[in-house]
Amino acid sequence: MIFGRLLHRIGEKWFNVQKKTSEGVQSARDAVFRGGILLVSAILVVWVSIFLYTAFYYAYMPSMSYVRPVHLQFKSCDETKGICSFPSAYVQLTKKQQLLMVGQPYKVNLHLEMPESPANKELGMFMVCAQLRSRDGVLVEHACRPAMLHYKSTLLHMLTTLTFSPMMIFGTSEEKQIIVLELFGNFEEDQSHPVTVIYVEIQSRHVEFYSATLMINAHLSGLRYLMFHWPVLSSFIGIGTNLFFIALICILSYLHFATEEDLTEENFGYEKGEPEEDKDLKSSSDLSSDSSSLEDTSMLEELPKSQDESQSTLSTDPIIRKSGYIQELSGLYSETSTSSGIAK
Repeated sequence: MIFGRLLHRIGEKWFNVQKKTSEGVQSARDAVFRGGILLVSAILVVWVSIFLYTAFYYAYMPSMSYVRPVHLQFKSCDETKGICSFPSAYVQLTKKQQLLMVGQPYKVNLHLEMPESPANKELGMFMVCAQLRSRDGVLVEHACRPAMLHYKSTLLHMLTTLTFSPMMIFGTSEEKQIIVLELFGNFEEDQSHPVTVIYVEIQSRHVEFYSATLMINAHLSGLRYLMFHWPVLSSFIGIGTNLFFIALICILSYLHFATEEDLTEENFGYEKGEPEEDKDLKSSSDLSSDSSSLEDTSMLEELPKSQDESQSTLSTDPIIRKSGYIQELSGLYSETSTSSGIAK
């Protein structure tokens, strides 16, 4: 007996140990699974936040600058030296429908590379005009700006030449100036007539130049200025904001689904409990039907008693007996009258 009890206790302890180990393994599996889901969700939320900020940056921020070469053309003179027409050029910005962003101000500058030649020094000031045109040839905006070489005295010119003479000998430096003309300072694109062509004209036949370049720079302000000049700070703020709102949406949706699951479980338990209540209702209805049947039987039993009592009262009460006798006499009289009528 003692040996059997010991074996029974050992078996119970072993069963408890197995149960605890299985429960611990299951809880560890659940914890690892939940941790994995949480980690994957966090990584997904972070990547979605980064993607949203990147997409917003490239959709909201315009291209900072556009550079187009200006190939100036003119008509050569047949009899004399020089040119016989104003140098001009049509600069095509894009072959698409639109290049510039609507609502964003731009600065349109012309970089004119001119030599410090005697002809340009004697030329003095000259005019440079530009026209912004759409694809269908509509004139959107027109502007003209004066230009000239930067003044240098004879002494300053000699000192500059002596200082940079070694580099000028080796070809790394030249006697030239780059004139920057701001043709349009605050131009905004018109959505109905987007600019695709710029017409440039130098209104002088004695000007000398090496090359010309058209530069279009975006003039940023507000949020775009902050996003361009402080990209790291703006990226941290934008990604953090996206992360906060996405995490808030995920938490609210999780709570919503959790409450729905709890409600469905309660409804399911309530539906499971309904048959018992139906049984109780059926039993109560059966009891009520039995009681009603008993009442009916009792009522039926009481009916003959009441009839007997009524008969007994008729037999005992003389007034009631007299009325019954009168009724019998009237019935006999009616029968005799009907029989006599039939005989006639």
